[in-house]
Amino acid sequence: MSAGRAAAPAHGTWGDERAAALVAAVLTRSPRPIAQLGAELSLSEDELRASLAVLAGHELVAVDERAATVSPGRVALRFARSGKGRDDLIELAQPRLRRLAEETGETANLIVPRPGGTEAIAQADGQHLLGVTNWVGRPLGLHCTAAGKVFLAHRTEPMPDGPLVARTSETLTDRTLLQADLDGVLARGYAVLVDELEPGLAAVAAPVRERDGDVVAALCVSGATLRLPRQRLDLLGRLCVEQAGQLSATLGFRE
Repeated sequence: MSAGRAAAPAHGTWGDERAAALVAAVLTRSPRPIAQLGAELSLSEDELRASLAVLAGHELVAVDERAATVSPGRVALRFARSGKGRDDLIELAQPRLRRLAEETGETANLIVPRPGGTEAIAQADGQHLLGVTNWVGRPLGLHCTAAGKVFLAHRTEPMPDGPLVARTSETLTDRTLLQADLDGVLARGYAVLVDELEPGLAAVAAPVRERDGDVVAALCVSGATLRLPRQRLDLLGRLCVEQAGQLSATLGFRE
């Protein structure tokens, strides 16, 4: 046993204690240099590597061999983005939402995916009366919203079976049109919606990524179609991409 190592707990093994200490250290501050973790926890390189391999296998931590650092893994980040962690995401997004609302004059929302749809969890109102709606807490579909198109375009699983509601006025049974729309989202970096959720409403949305690159949310700007011709929507889309990129960087994502 290395000098300075604490005794094994009464109700667990030293391996349990070592794993718990590693996770706690990474969650407290990250990314953590691997060498620093070994020195801080009095672990040999073999012990440290063995424990990190197990934790990484369960996605509790993520090891970046090139940078020689350890960060929270996908499971830990997913937990952080739910429940109370959602409040943290909202707090981090507030400056980005305010910036979008101020620069565009339109309503800006932070939107997260939900089973079969989306949900706005934060909003910054624009300056126009026409088009200002409180979207927070309102469940919306995937295929007829800008944020939903972002989540579909970056999906890792196959497209769900069954008819797809692409617009309020029609049910899309031929998926070619929708797939072309999603391909456009990937090419541009943002989604565009015009008169699809309801007549007179236009919106753009860009993906927010966490450390491992997963899309966990979208920043969206919406307003009246009469104020937002296509050229204006493209400008708003680029602003969304910029602010979503800054929020993603705050969450630890690097290009």
